[in-house]
Amino acid sequence: MKNGLAMPSLSLPQLIHKLPINLALRRPQHLLKILELGYNVMYNDVDMVWLRDPFPYLEGNHDVYFTDDMAAVKALNHSHDLPPPGKKGRTYICSCMIFLRPKDGAKLVMKKWIEELQAQPWSKAKKANDQPAFNWALNKTAGLVDLYLLPQAAFPTGGLYFKNQTWVQQTKGMHVIIHNNYIIGFEKKIKRFQDYGLWLVDDHALDSPLGRL
Repeated sequence: MKNGLAMPSLSLPQLIHKLPINLALRRPQHLLKILELGYNVMYNDVDMVWLRDPFPYLEGNHDVYFTDDMAAVKALNHSHDLPPPGKKGRTYICSCMIFLRPKDGAKLVMKKWIEELQAQPWSKAKKANDQPAFNWALNKTAGLVDLYLLPQAAFPTGGLYFKNQTWVQQTKGMHVIIHNNYIIGFEKKIKRFQDYGLWLVDDHALDSPLGRL
C-alpha cells in the first residue's frame, strides 16, 4: 500500500529485473550523502581480498581515487592521471574500489554519475551497468576534478592478476587489493579465490556451535 492505494504486485522475476537500476543508482547517492556529511569514504566490491592496508597508497589530497579495469600491463611508474578514452569514447576505470574526499570535486563526480545513470535506458535486454556511467562522469568532469589513478601493481584488475602469472611473479609483494572480476558467478569466484590461495574462510567453522575446532 502507498498513500492508501494498492500498488501493482510483482512476481519475483519482475522484481529482480527492476532491482539493478535502483541498486546501481543508490551507490552514488549514498556516497554523495556521506561526502556531504564531511567524511572521507572508501567503497569496494565484496569480491575483493585485501592483502595489505590500502590507506598508505591514498597519498596526496586528491578528490577521487580509483583503479584501472584494463588488463594491459602498465609500467611500475605509470602516470596517475585519468587514462585516455578507449574505443567506446570513454575510459575503462573500475567502479569496484573508489576513495573520495569530502571536496567539491568528489561531490561533482557523484552528481554527474547519478545523472548518467538516470539517463541510461534500461530493459531486460540492456540491463543497467553503473561502471560505464561512472566512467562518463569521470570523463566529463576531468578538467574540474583532481583525479588520481592508483598504482596497477598494488590494485590489479582480475583480468591481469588471474590471467598473467608472469606479471604476478614480477610484482610479487606489491599487491594490496585483488579484485576477482573478469569472471561471472558466485561459486566460480569462490573457486578461483581458493585456487589462488586467496580464500581464507573456513567453510565449516559455523557447523559447530564452538566454531572452528
